Amino acid sequence: MNQPFDPLFSPYPSCRYPVYARGGMVNCSSPQAAAAGLAVLRKGGNACDAAVAAASTLTVTEPTSNGIGSDAFALIWSARDKKLYGLNASGPAPGLASIERILADGRDEEGRMPRRGWTPVTVPGAPKAWAEINGRFGQLSLLEDLEPAISYARDGYPLNPVLANIWQRTCEIYRDTLTGPEFAPWFRTFAPREGKLEAGRFVKLPDHARTLQAIGESQADAFYRGDLARKIDAESRKYGGYLRYEDLAAYEAAWVEPIRVNYRGYEVCEIPPNGQGIAALIALNILKEFDFPEKESIETYHRQIEAMKMAFADAFRYVTDPAHMEIDYHDLLEPAYGAARASLMTDQAQVWTAGLPPKSGTVYLACADGEGNLVSYIQSNYMGFGSGIVVEGTGISLQNRGADFSLDPQAANALQPGKRTYHTIIPGFLMKDGKPVGPFGVMGGYMQPQGHLQVVMNYVDFHLNPQQALSAPRWQWLRDGSVIVEDSFRPEMIEELRRRGHDVRVEAEASAFGRGQMIVLLDNGVLIGGTEPRTDSLIACY
Repeated sequence: MNQPFDPLFSPYPSCRYPVYARGGMVNCSSPQAAAAGLAVLRKGGNACDAAVAAASTLTVTEPTSNGIGSDAFALIWSARDKKLYGLNASGPAPGLASIERILADGRDEEGRMPRRGWTPVTVPGAPKAWAEINGRFGQLSLLEDLEPAISYARDGYPLNPVLANIWQRTCEIYRDTLTGPEFAPWFRTFAPREGKLEAGRFVKLPDHARTLQAIGESQADAFYRGDLARKIDAESRKYGGYLRYEDLAAYEAAWVEPIRVNYRGYEVCEIPPNGQGIAALIALNILKEFDFPEKESIETYHRQIEAMKMAFADAFRYVTDPAHMEIDYHDLLEPAYGAARASLMTDQAQVWTAGLPPKSGTVYLACADGEGNLVSYIQSNYMGFGSGIVVEGTGISLQNRGADFSLDPQAANALQPGKRTYHTIIPGFLMKDGKPVGPFGVMGGYMQPQGHLQVVMNYVDFHLNPQQALSAPRWQWLRDGSVIVEDSFRPEMIEELRRRGHDVRVEAEASAFGRGQMIVLLDNGVLIGGTEPRTDSLIACY
């Protein structure tokens, strides 16, 4: 039955067991979004309809992580075609954006791309992703898929605990840091005039409802060529932004071929660059050169961290819009390159630079239906609420993905008009012997490929069930060279990592380690789901 784990085995404290179902399953960080996906499944939609319903609902019920102005990526297994499809719905820099303009108009205090305001806003891709997925694979209309989101926005919903905590903290930070007139619509939309945002508070977002209605009725055309596009253009011009109607009208999402690495008989699949999913694959391509008899071993953790550091060295050096990459990204996944990098690893922590291969604030959800369709989908504004910009009267909060562009003309990810930036959000998918195993993902900035690596190894190497693969304590390497671990990490492992030269500290904030979902499809059609214990997650199924 392709179930290489004990569903009752739990090596770590957890109050969750994996969930089994047959008719369909939707795993989300928001209970309302999971319920929205289930509602369209029961209405006659498939997993793709459920993904669109859940994704659009997340812009309403988890606005701290994504919005209608987000970017998105998806990996979709079509039971009809017996094929895995990839969708890149990240947007390019506006045609008016350039390094010269940014330097003249004002970089941030550290000489980088600004993180907030209109400057880092690139063309949003999420509405186009919904329309593309619905149009190619859905069984219901786009408006039907968006109806649950419209209802939650119009009629309201109560805040769940983790969402309320993050939202309230963000409001307090933004009151001190976002002071310009361009941010006033954000406060009118998301900051209550009185009282705290706490669990149980009822929230309505009527502007979201009207905008989602227009997107659903027009197959997203209203967002890219209609009244919403004109409103975005007008607001951008008003506040000195670079985004224009022409950028929106010209935008198309891209269907792409997934990239893969064979890891102990499993195919681990990711979206190709400009996404950072390749970093997880580079690390796994290194780690397959070693044996890992047990998870709670210093050799396991040390090698995982070192492989991830190597992978990021390559990703930060090379990854950007593939049209602008100086190497063929497939070369980074060659088995010989993984073996060569593995041979450099010692028993001490090292500082890694990029190799030279031989020539040759995010939401994640997983959906499945009873026909065998499976969707791995991720959507994000970046850095929480993104740019801090809400288009007046629309509820459209815009991402700030351009913040990752470099202002160094020699850098691989240097800003150019029409170029897509290095992108942190990545959906994952597992296959074996040409058949789907299922979707997985861990959201959370640069934690994402590290979360992918840990979840894959938990499932493949250590035979943990989908829930335990997500619940197990996590680590994260930070770009300053340090490593943070959860407070449930074993103290003896922390001390041994320090002896090996790792700068390790314990981080009590669970949100630092990402939030994930996972679905496994058994040979008999049964679905097994795991959901994130670190947030307000829910599995809706039947």
